[in-house]
This record gives sequence, structure tokens and C-alpha cells, in this order.
Amino acid sequence: MSREIIKTDQAPQAIGTYSQAVKVDRTVYLSGQIPLVPETMELVAGETAVQIRQVFDNLQAVCRAAGGELADIVKLNVFLTDLGNFPSVNEIMTDYFSEPYPARAAIGVAALPKGADVEMDAVMVVGNG
Repeated sequence: MSREIIKTDQAPQAIGTYSQAVKVDRTVYLSGQIPLVPETMELVAGETAVQIRQVFDNLQAVCRAAGGELADIVKLNVFLTDLGNFPSVNEIMTDYFSEPYPARAAIGVAALPKGADVEMDAVMVVGNG
């Protein structure tokens, strides 16, 4: 079993005791991403839809650093402070993913780090085998 820590400056740096992602053999476990702008480490300005796009951009950067793409995600978890924003997740997700879509869970939470409206984490499988 091989284990590799994934790190990229194209996504927000870890703000705690975790790695951006950990690759074990062909499986990559991506830590939760909130809508931080990598260059400033501040929340992106704008409504929830803008935050959702920033989270997908951040996840995409970590996927690429691990040798994959968003299309390689097999499981996506979405955490929202307001489940009323779930239709926006569905709409925006079609700009980043095409069928077959990954398995997914959407969970309503009371609060997220730095006051974000949305956080997502994922599991990705890369390479052939």
C-alpha cells in the first residue's frame, strides 16, 4: 500500500491539522474545501452560488494535484448551512460534472468554518487498474 500526501498552492492551504488530500494507492481522499480564495485565504465575496463555484474550483485544483480531475470523483459530500441552497448546488454542478455523476450526500449543518455557506469533501479514484 502506497500513501502520498497531496499539496498544492492552487487550492487553499490547510487551516488546521489536516492535509488537502491523501492518496492511498489509486484512491484519493480530499479534505473539505470551503470557498476560500487560495491567494488571499479569505472567503470569496458574493452570494452562495459564487461560494459553490469557488468550492468546486478548489476541489478541482486538489484533484489535479493528485493526478485526476473532478470527473474522477466517485463520492461527493456537500455541507450547507441552508438546504434551501441545494438547487443551486445541482445547477452549478452540471457546469463541473457530466454523467455519470458521482454518488453524493447533502447535509444541512448549523455552521461552517469562517462563516462559509458551503463545504464539500470527496473521494476520487485515479489511474487504470
